[in-house]
Amino acid sequence: MELDERNLARLQRLADQQEIRDVVYRYCRGIDRRDFDLVRSCYHADATDDHGDFRGGIDEFIAYVQRTIVRFERTMHFLGNVLIEPVGDSARAESYAVAYHRIAASRSQGGRNRPARDFITGFRYVDDFERRSGEWRIATRVVAAEWSRVDVVDSTGWVPPATATVGRADKDDVVFAPSLRDRRL
Repeated sequence: MELDERNLARLQRLADQQEIRDVVYRYCRGIDRRDFDLVRSCYHADATDDHGDFRGGIDEFIAYVQRTIVRFERTMHFLGNVLIEPVGDSARAESYAVAYHRIAASRSQGGRNRPARDFITGFRYVDDFERRSGEWRIATRVVAAEWSRVDVVDSTGWVPPATATVGRADKDDVVFAPSLRDRRL
């Protein structure tokens, strides 16, 4: 069965949308696993990022994230609605997200104990993508803040058993195992 021009265009639009969606997902994995090469690969070299408290180029953005993310034990980005509107070699993507940031218990400068906390924020990634040399990447990103809150971590919460696989914020996370079947049990 041959496809007519209209159906070929529809298939190309679907392929473009999926490629762009994958870039947004890889960005989240890169941030959560502290894989900054993966984060960098989501942007064109001349891209800009406006994260509210940071505005600038990608090398500066990566340095900013590396400096600031250390205050969190873990982060987890959850994406909801992702609307991608490609037109030729450009596309606008709007991705609704909630990010969870675990802050370890600590002692304040005044000597007061501070409990572990979860900083949770809702926001949207609004991205202009460009396809260059056949590859979709972010050209410009603006993060639109929607809401945030801080919750004290309840010590009565579930604690995984010692035998459980626990997520890691580095390349030793289970997602990077060469084979799930052959990993250490």
